[in-house]
Amino acid sequence: MFDYSLERSEDILCIDVKSFFASVECVDRGYHPLKKLLVVMSHAENAGGLVLAASPMAKKVLGISNVSRKYEIPPHPELEIVPPRMNRYIEKNTEINHIYREYVSDEDLYIYSIDESFLSIRPSLELFKTNSAYELAKMIQRHVYRQTGLYVTIGIGDNMLLAKLALDNEAKNNKDFIAEWRYEDVPNTVWKIKELSDMWGIGRRTEQNLINSGIYSVYDLAHTNFYHLRQTMGVIGEQLYANAWGIDRSNIRIRYKPLEKSYGNSQVLPKDYTNRNEIKIVIREIAEQVATRIRKRHCQTGCVSLYIGYSQYEIERGFSRQMKIPVTSNSKKLIQYCLQLFDKHYGGQAVRNIGISYSKLSYTTDIQLDLFEDPEQQIANERLDYLVDKIRKKYGFKSLMHASSLLEGATAIDRTSLVGGHAGGMDGMK
Repeated sequence: MFDYSLERSEDILCIDVKSFFASVECVDRGYHPLKKLLVVMSHAENAGGLVLAASPMAKKVLGISNVSRKYEIPPHPELEIVPPRMNRYIEKNTEINHIYREYVSDEDLYIYSIDESFLSIRPSLELFKTNSAYELAKMIQRHVYRQTGLYVTIGIGDNMLLAKLALDNEAKNNKDFIAEWRYEDVPNTVWKIKELSDMWGIGRRTEQNLINSGIYSVYDLAHTNFYHLRQTMGVIGEQLYANAWGIDRSNIRIRYKPLEKSYGNSQVLPKDYTNRNEIKIVIREIAEQVATRIRKRHCQTGCVSLYIGYSQYEIERGFSRQMKIPVTSNSKKLIQYCLQLFDKHYGGQAVRNIGISYSKLSYTTDIQLDLFEDPEQQIANERLDYLVDKIRKKYGFKSLMHASSLLEGATAIDRTSLVGGHAGGMDGMK
């Protein structure tokens, strides 16, 4: 179906730091990152503490995954449990990507996540006097280890898809932590992937839709009726079909820009919340936090969205609702709209997740006045919001906060020291 000679062919590396968070903790403590039993756990003081990362040995010996809970971890005398230090991981991520920049230009580097990056290295092969992508990959791998003590796994491919698939499905299991998948290897590599969900871009829901259509493997996907797939799944079906043949026409130098941006925050509550007032306190805190974010970027929102996720013990999963509103960035108004959505759709269930986002953004420094409210009061409220933002930026969130954040159930104060939702400091280090 595809003529590979007509497709873009590059030397793309997909590089992943092996068990990144756990490996950083091992190295900082003087342990070998591949031999030490160690897990990074958020909220380890609770029985439901969540494992964010497990060392390779912890995964192998104890069967721990990155979504295990504390109560699921078997006891072991040599296992060390440490709290997360997000600022440290960001620092290491920056250091490692600086190493990559010694081998490729900024245009040929795409940082995919905190522990994974793509590099286009064909222009660099001659510069570093290497004969193959494998040789340069090995050179980068050694450089990272010498400088940081961390191990990286590398997938090599003609495009970003093949590099990523090589990384996820082979490199992590090879002795040298490197695998190379090319177009000509597709029948013996891509088509041999065991689970549909092991394909980049196929989640559990898409996997089930494919199974319902009689497609049980990547081989089946590559040899199904293309027109039927396109008819039943649309553009997504076309993309999945092309991916099954190893085709990916994305260009690492062309950055994707979303058509419409939105700003939001969400959090997993430390326990199931059943008190309606406590839930409202958290909604107020998140709504104000996101309002601060949009004001910082000089924009206003015309649509608010509220997500409420229920406890795992509830029959229902929760609800997600949105509403169009008069354009504003005023914290008080946005809090009222979010609470309005909550009061309208909440039925008294135990709540564990809360998320709020603002979309339909307009970028302006002008105030959108409401004809039904006192204009002077609106201007005063606007100035007050920006004054509060300025004080908090200079002196921290705790310098000026609502009294409700001191009540039972509030989470804002505890979250001020978090990075990416987890501890960012040096807790747990000797």
